[in-house]
Amino acid sequence: MTQTEINATVSVLDNYGWPKNFGWAKAPYFFYDPALVYASRRRITEMDRYIVFSATHLVAFEIIDSGWLGYMGISVVSLKDKKRSTQVFLSSFPLGAFDMPPGSEMGSIRFRRKSDRLDFVSMGGGARIIKADILRFGHHRSLRGEIVLLAPDDAESLVTNLPWRREKDAFRYARSSPWYSAEGVIQFGTSELVFTQGNAWGIFEWSRVVRPKSDLRFCATACGMARGFRISFSIGYDTSDSSQATENAFFVDGKIHKLDQVTFHISPGNWMDSWHFTSNDQRLTMTFHPHQEREDKNQLLFYSMRRRQFYGFFSGTVILDDGSSMDFKNLTGFAERKKTQF
Repeated sequence: MTQTEINATVSVLDNYGWPKNFGWAKAPYFFYDPALVYASRRRITEMDRYIVFSATHLVAFEIIDSGWLGYMGISVVSLKDKKRSTQVFLSSFPLGAFDMPPGSEMGSIRFRRKSDRLDFVSMGGGARIIKADILRFGHHRSLRGEIVLLAPDDAESLVTNLPWRREKDAFRYARSSPWYSAEGVIQFGTSELVFTQGNAWGIFEWSRVVRPKSDLRFCATACGMARGFRISFSIGYDTSDSSQATENAFFVDGKIHKLDQVTFHISPGNWMDSWHFTSNDQRLTMTFHPHQEREDKNQLLFYSMRRRQFYGFFSGTVILDDGSSMDFKNLTGFAERKKTQF
């Protein structure tokens, strides 16, 4: 399949608020103004998510404004003893109240709920800071700390703008940058989670979407080291029209290697069995070994979001753009199945 690569600044929307300029890019060349969207504000979903991890723990931070439902969630996952703690804050009809920036490069998000807070701060040079202070996090423990994410030199991202065939006002504008190094400390109850540069990694996922009436999405991402290189990937698909671009790529030291279609092979009887991934261009063979699962179900009136998140380790082989092969083993990451409907 021929994919359309965008190499210059273009707008996600035309003058009437309808989506246009579909394809993928190595940098956020797309310009997006939510005030121009033709669809109702209740159909806009804005999501910022960070996953940071070391050899012992994975921590996921997420803020979502789906119009109908506001969501802030943090999960702390032990990669040693298969334990997990999650804290979620929900609010009704935020409709833009989270003040999430329209672009993925600049701007910050500051979530506040009484004495609890979560900040995503964009800094110069591509650096990002996560600040969290949650007084009672599961089992009456506290969670507080600060993590700095640093990008490789001249790093590239996977940025896509995709339409839906049958709903002409729906689109998904998204960015994935799965190659950060992480440094900082999180105090979790009496435990101290330490992230040191060279031994800890971070993944940034960002999207601004006008939702279709229903959508089923699969995605997976991970980062780690292989043969002295920083290896990471972002793969996924949903019900959008992927004829001009796919959301599949591998990265070597922050440089993108674009893939075509990737298929998730999941055992229908037991999702904790190994998952397998293949690509139609014969460039990817990969296995995911789930470590543990988290289910998330939220509903408000006509809107519902249900998803299953799996944390674990990825191993396999990918063919890079120059034809060489790269083997990798036990990259830490997660996979997700998400269904939204309204």
